[in-house]
Amino acid sequence: MSTTLHTFENGTALAEGLADAVSAKLAAAIEARGAASIAVSGGSTPKAFFQALSRRELDWTKVTVTLVDERFVPPENERSNHGLVAANLLQNKATAAKFLPLYHAAATAEDAAVKASRSAAAVGAPFDVVVLGMGTDGHTASFFPGGTRLKEAIDPATPRGVITMEADGAGEPRLTFTFSSLEDAGLLVLHIEGDGKKEVLARAEASGDEAEMPIRAMLRRATSPLQIYWAP
Repeated sequence: MSTTLHTFENGTALAEGLADAVSAKLAAAIEARGAASIAVSGGSTPKAFFQALSRRELDWTKVTVTLVDERFVPPENERSNHGLVAANLLQNKATAAKFLPLYHAAATAEDAAVKASRSAAAVGAPFDVVVLGMGTDGHTASFFPGGTRLKEAIDPATPRGVITMEADGAGEPRLTFTFSSLEDAGLLVLHIEGDGKKEVLARAEASGDEAEMPIRAMLRRATSPLQIYWAP
């Protein structure tokens, strides 16, 4: 699989450059079929990107925003990715976008995953844009080393949709889109910052087991070229 590294001088330039690329892709999708979809990741890295994207001129009423993965916590919880996106992306011009949550107030994470899969199926596939992050352990989405359903999650034969994941490094139970849901996005991005993350990426690009560093599944087997956006 091919990867392209886009390097920026600093985090601000990276946020603006990525917002330009993503908004262009969303605008093209709206032009082509009257709707666009984007799945984004949580964590501290994407905040500036979210804020930059929220100011871009788009017909946001035709954009559906969802999450690559989520913790099984309500949006008001400080660890909720929904809460993070609401505070940073669904602002300014992007307040008009439709948001598709993965968390639902269900009895179990499994029940929430079923509901999320059903609503995601209505959006259509593939996503126009997927923006992934990566942890220092080499996880992406909620594909954690040692995760309870890691093998199933990164198996390309596993259908599109949302499944649950638990892992020592994950904290709460997680809800995550499967590999097959993410790997063929119109624009597939890995957004990382700092020399530490670049070193993790270099290790992942070397030979080794996907179960050890699950980001390798995307690096090696994604259908769409992986666009790596990085700044020191």
